[in-house]
Amino acid sequence: MSPLLAALNGQRPAHLPVWFMRQAGRSLPEYKEVRGSTTILEACLRPDLAAEITLQPVRRHRVDAAIFFSDIMTPLVLAGVGVEIHSGVGPVIDEPIRTAADVDRLVAHTMDDVSAITEAVRHVVAELGEETPLIGFAGAPFTLAAYLVEGRGSRDHLAARSMMHADPESWHRLLDWCARLSGQFLTAQVDAGARAVQLFDSWAGALTRADYVSAVAPHSATALAAVAGRVPRIHFGVGTRHLLTDMAACGVEAMGIDYRTPLDEAAWLLPGLPLQGNIDPALLAAGWDALEAHARDVVERGKAAPAHVVNLGHGVPPTTDPGVITDLVALLHEL
Repeated sequence: MSPLLAALNGQRPAHLPVWFMRQAGRSLPEYKEVRGSTTILEACLRPDLAAEITLQPVRRHRVDAAIFFSDIMTPLVLAGVGVEIHSGVGPVIDEPIRTAADVDRLVAHTMDDVSAITEAVRHVVAELGEETPLIGFAGAPFTLAAYLVEGRGSRDHLAARSMMHADPESWHRLLDWCARLSGQFLTAQVDAGARAVQLFDSWAGALTRADYVSAVAPHSATALAAVAGRVPRIHFGVGTRHLLTDMAACGVEAMGIDYRTPLDEAAWLLPGLPLQGNIDPALLAAGWDALEAHARDVVERGKAAPAHVVNLGHGVPPTTDPGVITDLVALLHEL
């Protein structure tokens, strides 16, 4: 069994498994070369290009898993929703969802053709072989809904949180549609050979615990249930210390922890659950001495959990020196 899968099953393999969120893409010169003038969403839907970008960091850094190169917006595009990713802004929705009629219009959309995804995944799995698993992923229902309602990224997600309370019926129909879309996206990747999945809830930290439990968690559980019993499931959110137990209760085999919460504290909150994380991405640019000390501290705190997959507490920044990532992987494999 690969080190990653062993850890996700609660075992301590011979060396700590390592992979990084956003390890594929923007920080790698070979990514910039191969993508050229192609947009991100176009690259995600070209099987040859998505597969090549997925494989690049495995070849360069010798990480213990590949994460499928895609975007949380990809299922929306495949479902016919108008969305573009603008440089310096992020995803922008053509027609934001604000009313019950908007929700009616949206939920009529379906994702009927996932062949671009399955073809790319099969290509990646064939090259990786048995030792290095591919991780599939999807955006969590709240994060998708937050983009759909706000129309773009937001600091506080006021429109989404207002809709949650002003029109609960429409909100739950919207979240149910997002959950089923995410579940279908995860299923397509697992069907094609992904051996673990991660559900990203980038914006859940903006919610109160009461709102998360009542208006979001049941839908995240629906998305995760789509691949229950088939592959290990990881759940990750940003700024979600107050939600960790509730996120775990959605049905997971491991929890991703952001850089704000020490792993020994997370292990106390989530007894018996393998953890993933949580090196601060800022330390990648802080010099080797600071990064090494921090990485050793993270590994030491991770010993409080039954198993630990080393990762960042968020994604690789685009300005990161790729050599630092390679050296960090080598260090972590020795600890």
